[in-house]
Parts: sequence; C-alpha cells; structure tokens
Amino acid sequence: MSRKKNDLVTSLAFSSFNEDDSGELIQLIAPDEEEGLNNEPLPGEIPILPVRNTVLFPGVVIPITVGRQKSIRLVKKSYRGDRIIGVIAQKNNKTEEPGFKDLYNVGTVARIVKMLVLPDGNTTIIIQGKKRFTILDALNEDPFMTAKVKYLEDKFPAKNKKETKAVLQSIKDAANRILKLNPEIPQEAQIAIDNIDSPSFLTHFLSSNLNADVDDKQKLLEINNGIKRGTLLLEYMLKDIQMLELKREIQNKVHTDIDQQQRDYFLRQQIKILQDELGNEGPEHELKLLKEKSKKKKWEPEVREHFEKECDKIMRMNSAAAEYPVAMNYVEFLVDMPWNDFTKDNFDLNRALKILDRDHYGLSKIKERIIEFLAVRKLKNDLKGPILCFYGPPGVGKTSLGKSIAKALNRKYVRMSLGGVHDEAEIRGHRKTYVGAMPGKIIQHIKKVKTANPVFVLDEIDKVSSDFRGDPSSALLEVLDPEQNNSFSDNYLELDYNLSNVLFIATANRLDTIQPALRDRMEIIELTGYTLEEKVQIAKKHLIPKQREAHGLKAKDISFTDQAIVKIIENYTRESGVRNLERLAGKVIRYVAKSVAMEQEYQKRITPAKVRDILGAEIFDKELYEDNHTSGVVTGLAWTQVGGEILFIESSLNRGKGKLTLSGQLGDVMKESAMAALSYLKANADKLDIDYRVFENYDLHIHVPAGAVPKDGPSAGVTMFTSLASVFTQRKVRAKLAMTGEITLRGKVLPVGGIKEKILAARRAGIKDIILCQKNKKDIEEIDDNYLSSLNIHFVNTVDEVIKLALLDEKVIDPMIFDIIDTKSKVAQN
Repeated sequence: MSRKKNDLVTSLAFSSFNEDDSGELIQLIAPDEEEGLNNEPLPGEIPILPVRNTVLFPGVVIPITVGRQKSIRLVKKSYRGDRIIGVIAQKNNKTEEPGFKDLYNVGTVARIVKMLVLPDGNTTIIIQGKKRFTILDALNEDPFMTAKVKYLEDKFPAKNKKETKAVLQSIKDAANRILKLNPEIPQEAQIAIDNIDSPSFLTHFLSSNLNADVDDKQKLLEINNGIKRGTLLLEYMLKDIQMLELKREIQNKVHTDIDQQQRDYFLRQQIKILQDELGNEGPEHELKLLKEKSKKKKWEPEVREHFEKECDKIMRMNSAAAEYPVAMNYVEFLVDMPWNDFTKDNFDLNRALKILDRDHYGLSKIKERIIEFLAVRKLKNDLKGPILCFYGPPGVGKTSLGKSIAKALNRKYVRMSLGGVHDEAEIRGHRKTYVGAMPGKIIQHIKKVKTANPVFVLDEIDKVSSDFRGDPSSALLEVLDPEQNNSFSDNYLELDYNLSNVLFIATANRLDTIQPALRDRMEIIELTGYTLEEKVQIAKKHLIPKQREAHGLKAKDISFTDQAIVKIIENYTRESGVRNLERLAGKVIRYVAKSVAMEQEYQKRITPAKVRDILGAEIFDKELYEDNHTSGVVTGLAWTQVGGEILFIESSLNRGKGKLTLSGQLGDVMKESAMAALSYLKANADKLDIDYRVFENYDLHIHVPAGAVPKDGPSAGVTMFTSLASVFTQRKVRAKLAMTGEITLRGKVLPVGGIKEKILAARRAGIKDIILCQKNKKDIEEIDDNYLSSLNIHFVNTVDEVIKLALLDEKVIDPMIFDIIDTKSKVAQN
C-alpha cells in the first residue's frame, strides 16, 4: 500500500464509531495494488469476524469498532500474526453472540491495517478488503469462529466490450447524478470515481458506498458475474436517485414557503412603519376600537368573557393569516348584535287601535288580539312574545298587517320570506370554521334592525321545503317555542341568544303543509276573504289613494263611483284578497294619468261604463239565481280560495236501466255525497210517493256546472238530495233558496265550513232563504248583522226538514210522466 494511503488510513482511525458498527470510507487503491491483492496467496482456513450493519467489499478500507470479547480476542491474535481475517455480515443486527447460522455464507477476506485500543476499553481496527470467499466448513466457534473457505473469482468481461462499456458508463453517470443531488458527499469523490479503471473495483467501491440495506449489499457481494452485479447495482442507484430527487423537491418547496413567509413578514413590518409615519391605523387599531365599543354593550358575563377570549386569540394571530379576517368578522358581528337593546313599547291602546283601523279595514279578531297583547304587557311587563300565525287566502293583508302591528307597538319591523327555503343553515347558520360561513337569517335580521324585540314576520311558512341539507321547519321548532327560544343556538354565533322578546308573526295560505309540531306552537288566527262591501271600502280608503299617489295624481284629478268599484270587483276579479283589484285600479288611474300628461280632455269621475271602456269586456260573469220552473235544479253554496260562490246542481232522468252518471269534474268526496243522497232517497221513496220501480227503469244524470272547474267536498250533500227529490217527484223548488250541508245515510244533516263566504255569495246572488245545519248557528252569530238583514236563515237537523222547506207541492210546468215497463201501465207521480 502506498505511503499516501497509509497516512489517510491512520488519520481515519481516530474517528469515533459505534460499537460493532462500521463506517464506510471512500478509499482507492492503485491498479497495481489491486492486481497484487488478487495474486497474493491467502490461507484456506481463516478466523471469522461477524459485523453488523455493513458489508465489506474487496479493495475498500473501513474502520470497525470491536466490542464483543470473542471479536477482541480474534483481532488481537490476528494482528500479532498474519493480520488476515474473514469479515461476514450478520443476518440480524440485534444478535449479540452470533454463530455461523446467524451469518451470511459469503464474505470478504481482509487485512488489518491498524489496531488501536481506546480508553473506554473498545478496540478499533482499520481493515482493507481483499477477496470474496464462501464458507465451506465451520471449524470452531470458541474462543472465536474459524472456518474453511473457498475464494471466489470475479468474472467480468474485457473492458473493451460494448456491453461492459455501456454498463460502466451507466454506473458512472448514475454515480455523478447522486453526487450532484447529495451535497453531503465531498466533490473529490467524483474525481476518484472518474479515475477508477477497473470494472470490478468500480462495482465494489460503489456497492460499498451505496445507500442501501445490508440485504441488498449482500446480494451484490454474492454475485460472481460482473455484468449482472453491475446491472443490479445500477438498479439500486436509480432508486437512490429517485429518492434524492424527491427529497430535493420537498426541500425546495419548504424553502420557498419559508422564503415567502419571511418576505411577507418584512413587507408587513415596512407597511406598519409607513402607516405609523402617515398616521394611518393598522389591524391593532381596529381591534382596539372594537374593544372600546364593546364596553358600551349590555352584555351578559359569558358573552363578554367569550368576546375577550376571541380578542386575545386575534392578538396572537398573524394579520396575514387566512383565518385572521374570519376571526375579525366574528368579533365585529358580536359587537354589532343587539344583545339587550330594546325599543320601548307604546302602551297607548287607543292609539294602537287607530293605527290598525287606519291601515286595515275589518279584521276585528286580529285587532282585538293585538290590543289584548298590549294590555297584558302594560299590566305585566315581562310577558313573552306570542307566536301568531295569520292563515288565509292570498291578498287579504297578512304580511302588511305585520307592518301595521309593528307601527302600533312602536317596534322595529323585519320580514323573512320562507318560501322555497330548504336548507337548515338558513335558520341556524354555518359553523364559522367553514369558508364563507354566515349566521342564520334569524340572527342576521335581528342584527340588521339593531333591536332585540322587533316584530318578526315569517312569511309563507307553509312553503318551507326540506331535502338532504336538512329540514328548516324542524329548526323553526326552537325559534317558535316560547319555552325554548330564550336560548336560541345559532351555529355561527356559538352563544345562546334570547328570542323570547321578539313578536313572531307567521303567515300561511294552507295549514296542512305545516309540520304538526310547528303548527302546535303557533296561535292560528284565520283571515277570511273580504266581502264585496269590505272590498269597496278598502278600495276607497286604501287602494285608490295609494295608486293615485304612486302615479302622481291628486284627489281632484280622478274619483271612482261605488258602482264602478263594484263592477271591477264582480266582473274583472275572482279573489279573496284585493291584489288584482289594486292592479286594475292602477290600470284605470294610469289611463287618466296619460290624459293629464298629454293635456287631453278626460272624464274625471269613473263610472261602470268608463270602467268597461278602459278594461275591456267583462272577464267574469256574476252568478245569479235562476228561476224554479225546471225540476231537479237546486242552488247550492260553495267555498273557494277566492271567496264564496253559488253553484247549481242539475239532475235529469231518461229511459234506461237505473245507471247513475256524474259529471262536472267532481272529486271523490262529492261523488260519494251524490251516492249517499241517492241511497237515502231509494230507502225512503215511500215518504215522497215515489214508485220504487222508477229507479230500475230510468237512468239518472247529475251534473254540476261549470264543467272545467274541479269541485269537491261534502257540503253539496243536501243540495244533491233536494235535486234528486225534485226530479223524481217533479215538484218545484222554493224560489230564491240556497242551501249547504253534509248528509248521512240516516238522513242527518252535518255542519260544514266557510259559512261567512257562502252567506255573502248568496246575498250577492239575490238569494232570500238559506238552509243550514243547526250546528252552523254559531258561525252565523259571528257574522255582522248588516250582512244578514235581507236573508232568512233556516236551521235543520234532518233531510226531511230540508224537503219540507225546499220543495213545494206544486208541480213544474209540463211534468214528466214515468212509464213503468214491467206493468205496461203509466204511473204519474202525484
């Protein structure tokens, strides 16, 4: 070995290494030395030194720290002799006293270059690999292991072969790539690799320095074929390159992120200095202002504690962090919420009643309920807000009534439309950890009005829907429960908020679509449709003045006669409310406004004839009572969403086999009423002097005009029975008579609904007598006497009473003669 090499080995011997572990050393030998290694005679029996975590390759110099007693005895004896030992790697590095079974079968014979005894008792040796061997026979394990070995020759093709050149060049290229990717390897290593000419030593040298497991290095050591060993070595090196490239990519990314953060920090510091110089305020000043503002809030202790905690969190937060604006928005929201800020109720009951009367005509029940609420609040100031639900057809003033109530109470007014809402978060809000999180609409509207006791209108509560995002109507259960809403929980707010001081008013067109539990929490107040007289008064006092002002006209520019308003209502609208009436009144006023703007002559007083000129031909015909000259035609009373109407039940007979035909787009309930009426008539035919054989020889047809309008309900039962009785007896029906009521197979008359609307419809149609169930008398008592003055109301319990009131003894003109086929005789019904 050269002097230069010995000096390097000596200097490395003083480095510290772990016990029984080896450190790998990049060390080269000259070509003549390599040839000497191969030609030097070696003994057939050699002592075996087991090593952990390393594999020794021929030509490589490594230091080893020896700590086990067997190994120390072996090293000392060999160092005093020929210094030749066999080095074999352990299969399991945790084995403390390995035997031959714990070692691989192939190792490297080595020469001890230097031995040093360290102060801690360990012995360090520097060895140089010479040649590979395989164990033929294990001789001894005490006092140390010895074995009979066979030396292995490297089979590497000549260097000038293309295959050898390709493998060697690929290995060198891979080695150079590793050197560039791994900055921990000194640059001198590249020079050393370039100067290696021996293919065999190049593979041994790179295998020794390869970043691989002991098992993988052992595989390389055991391969005799140089090309195969080089190919496997190249495979391991390429894997190492991939890991190094990935490692560098991750390091570069992290380094870039750190550089960006440092850059942002310096820029923020510069901005802060500039702001201080210019007198501008930064994020700290905003937080300071919020804290000062919070001192004026009437907060509960837990709210103030939560606010302070959030502020402390913001102070520790980087103002450029993504969560900083989220946290700032949250504390701003806490400060802006009206926690205990209330408007003072006005307890002047007379003033409140005047406001309600001024804004809405009629609606006495609702006005009475509001005055009751104010009266109790005046006597007992801690009354919880009631949950009212105004139920009725469209256009009757449910929503606008909420605004009038707020005005009467001197409270703020807020309206939330629930139509089409299908996400529970619309009510309860989102958790503020989500991107774009917001509080629910309830809390948003409370914040908007800046008071904790507004009049809150939940419009169209019957049109709330649900889907996979939740059921908003279930979330409303807490909002609309006076026992629970004093601690309403919003996901965004994260604090309980008291809604018990809010006067909630819900509006609905239907009750059947409202969840039963939710409906149970509300006080239902029904708003029926307006009568003709009420609509005239509403148009004169509210709608026409409103439209006149909206179109820039004065009272002297236009006026309506009562007859003109009635014509619009009866011939151009079909509604319970007044929306279309207002729309058509606006159309008439626009016609006048055009004439005023063009300075044309026009008729200032609007009459029925002028209404027809402006609005065109009538859209609807008024249903009027018809004469009683035809048998089987009886006037009934019906309820619709746009108010009450009269309808006609028509029955006719013709030759046949007793078939029953129903027409007029009747619903199932109405068809069942017709069948019940017919069954009762057949069962009691003798009472009316009807020959039972007529039912088998004549087909019966019941029709209810108009055929294009769907109809259903049980209230036409008595009307159908009277119609059947009239057609089978050919007796006249009392003139100007209408009726409504359900019948049973026992001939009982049952009560029905919509009495007020039906009474008003009968009055408009010119009806004088009305037949109702005795149990509907309570409904009549609630109707204004002015609407009943021209009507005679007859209350009955059975259909026999109905027949006595409805049918006259007089026959119709040209009565029908029934021909009974089985007796061949003509039977006249007397």
